[in-house]
Amino acid sequence: MKPRAVLTAACFGLAVTLAACTSSSGHVSSAAGKPASRPGTVITVGSFDFPENVLLAEIYGQALAANNFPVRILPNLGPRELVDPALMNGLLQLVPEYAGSALEFISLGRLSATSDAGAVNGALARSAAGRGLVATRPALAQDANAIAVTAATAARYGLRSIADLARAAPRLVFGGPPECPERAYCLPGLQRTYGLRFKAFIPLDAGGPLTLQALEAGSIDVALLFTTDPAIPARHLVVLTDNRGLQPAENITPLVRKDIIVRYGPNLVALLNRISALLDTGTLRALDAQVELDGHGPRSVARAWLRVHGLIPERGVAH
Repeated sequence: MKPRAVLTAACFGLAVTLAACTSSSGHVSSAAGKPASRPGTVITVGSFDFPENVLLAEIYGQALAANNFPVRILPNLGPRELVDPALMNGLLQLVPEYAGSALEFISLGRLSATSDAGAVNGALARSAAGRGLVATRPALAQDANAIAVTAATAARYGLRSIADLARAAPRLVFGGPPECPERAYCLPGLQRTYGLRFKAFIPLDAGGPLTLQALEAGSIDVALLFTTDPAIPARHLVVLTDNRGLQPAENITPLVRKDIIVRYGPNLVALLNRISALLDTGTLRALDAQVELDGHGPRSVARAWLRVHGLIPERGVAH
């Protein structure tokens, strides 16, 4: 299927999803508890289908709502292949993205990201502009793909770097998100950059509980996780060094539709930038731990963090 056809099909699928959304899957917020002043003015903040991105959508969305922007937060919509086309076609208005992967996707693979954060963020801003989007200030926080194994597997095969997998890969099973075989920085990149050909690939989830459980149970030997995943140190997993620089800079970067910025003015971007300036990798990892290890809801974790930084009133945001 051609890239444009993929985008069209993805948008149709998400349009059906959005039409079916109820209050159980999304919420509309404003600091004053008032609805949007006129139809079509609600800023729909969408997230990918993994906990950290849901948390980021809550952080940016709740902060906007507390500053009288009418906001609807829709978590867990799906993978990038579904969410970003919806953003580009106006079904969503804001998505917290990851710079390198977003650049690869939005440019339809014509631009490849590197580990140079400045270059990636500049290229993303230019590419996004061509799609009617604005890449706001990137956060210092980054969350890249992590190729991980258990300590036992690392010891058994003498694994320290991804390159070390080359001799063992034909005997090992790799697990990750269903989209991994098509993503430039997942299986295709591992094959191109490191020459890795695994015994098998098992589609699981995006760095979530299914992948972690499969890794610990031995159903898979190698997993695609995320560098900010608090389960990595908690479960003593080993992240293999990306010694050939496959993974790009992945700064957290809100992508916003330009027409929304035109409608609401520079204060919207200024607020998003203020939030991003407070997010570094350590902070993001600690917030992830509250959600993924301590079992707190993303909405409440986001609200508490925003209160600490004076970004929402002490009484919080009405939901």
